[in-house]
Parts: sequence; structure tokens; C-alpha cells
Amino acid sequence: MQINNYFIAALLLVATSCNRNSAEFDATGNFEADEVIISAEASGKILQLNVEEGTELKSQTVIGLIDTTQVYLRKKQLQYSIGAVNAKQPNATVQLAAITEQIETAKREKKRVENLLKDDAATEKQLDDLNAQLDLLQRQYAATQSTLNITKQSLQSETLPLKAQLDQVQDQISKAQIINPVNGTVLSIYAKQNEVVNPGKALYKIADLSTVILRAYISGSQLSQIKLGQSVKVLVDAPDDGYKEYTGTITWVSDKAEFTPKTIQTKEERANLVYAIKIDVKNDGYLKLGMYGEVKF
Repeated sequence: MQINNYFIAALLLVATSCNRNSAEFDATGNFEADEVIISAEASGKILQLNVEEGTELKSQTVIGLIDTTQVYLRKKQLQYSIGAVNAKQPNATVQLAAITEQIETAKREKKRVENLLKDDAATEKQLDDLNAQLDLLQRQYAATQSTLNITKQSLQSETLPLKAQLDQVQDQISKAQIINPVNGTVLSIYAKQNEVVNPGKALYKIADLSTVILRAYISGSQLSQIKLGQSVKVLVDAPDDGYKEYTGTITWVSDKAEFTPKTIQTKEERANLVYAIKIDVKNDGYLKLGMYGEVKF
């Protein structure tokens, strides 16, 4: 009799286990996140990198610095070169002052001769000579002014390439600061302080885990049961052989079928082709990347 009781208990345990394992769900998948790999934008030794795995970072936080000594020296060189070119700029006011004074003197002399001419104390030839002299001086002034302007513009043109290089160097200096671009949690670190890096070298990987994505798979016959923006139930394993329930939102449905991933089960396991879907789920801290989840429509 006791043996029969043990046998019945064993059968009940197996039945319970089978019911637990065959929990009703429409799709299954694993949690993932939109991961971003942050790379170096400058070359040089990492002087500072304040980041650890699991650290939560805010957007636009300065977390490190790459050595900028050589770039800074290049900046100073360009600044000196621009200063040297600007030093060649002619002083138009000084160079035109002498001709301006001669023009003013010629105008005064012309006025004096015009007054004398009224009293027949001067000749027309004297006035003509003064007019010719004044015209010549004005032409000289215009020619000198034009020459000075051309020289000034030419020197300014010489500084333009230098200024462009200076802007490039300044951009390199600013990129030597390692600035975290997004809110998120650091998942992996690929570089350490004192390492020498080049642009494009991966420094760390970060992802916003406040909302995680359940990538699940459904069969073609289930497509008619879902739509974008639809709310669904998401179940994950919980202690004591139970489930923890979340509400998710379908944000993406693949437009192409693919073969069923080996680690994924669907409601119709006989289906060879399935469609991937993405479900956004608010994370209370319990959900982890790679965790298994089940979906109920």
C-alpha cells in the first residue's frame, strides 16, 4: 500500500512538472538591448578612463581623456604662422597719409590761385598746372590704395588654409575628451588607462537597460493575431517555480521569414519558418540581457 502511495505521488510530481513545462505561451525569445560601442575619436595614450562594468552613465558625461600634447603643439605652430602672416599686413593709413597731405596742400594752393585769378594776379596756366597736379595726386592715391587692398587680401588669403588647419586641430583636441553620448549601463570595457589608441578603437559598450527588448519568434499563422503597438504579456521565470509577469509593447515585426532558431520554440513547433518580433518591456531591474522570456498575446 505504501509503495502505491509513493507511485501515485511520483505520478503527480511528473504531471505537475509536465504542466509547468508546457505552460501556455504563444512565443518565446531572449531579452536584448540596443547596445552602443563607444570608440576613440583621437589617437594617443589614454590618460584617464573613469568607467567600470555595471556603472550607470549619463549622456554628455566626460569620463576620460586622451593625450593631446602633440596636437596642442601643432596648434601653437599654426597660431604663430598666422601671426607671422598678419604681421606683413601693410598699414594703409600711414602709407596713404603722405599723399593725402599733398592732395590737401594742392587743394589749398588751387583755391589761392583761383582767388588771385579773379584779381588778375595769376594766370590760367598756373591754375591748369595745379589742376593737373591735383589730378595726378588723386590718381596716385587711388593706385596706392588699390595696391594696399590687393596686398591685404592676398595676405588674408594666405591665412585661410592655416585657419582651416587650426580648426581641424581644435576639433582633434576636443575629440580627445572621451564623452559618453547616451544614458545607459556599461556592459563591457575594451581599453584601459595608459593604453595607446587610434581613432575607431573600441573603448567600452553601453546600453540603456531601463527598457529591454524581447526578441521572440512567431509562426506565419500567428501574424494575424498581432500588430504594432499591441500590448502583450511577457512572462519570465521567478523563484518557487513560478512566473513574473510584465506588460510589453510590440514595436517591430519582421517582413521576412527565417528558419526557426535552435534555441527557440514556437506554439507550432512543426513550423520551419518563423517571423521575428521585438517587444519593448520596462525593466524593474530584474530583467537581464540573455534571459529567457515567454509571450502571451
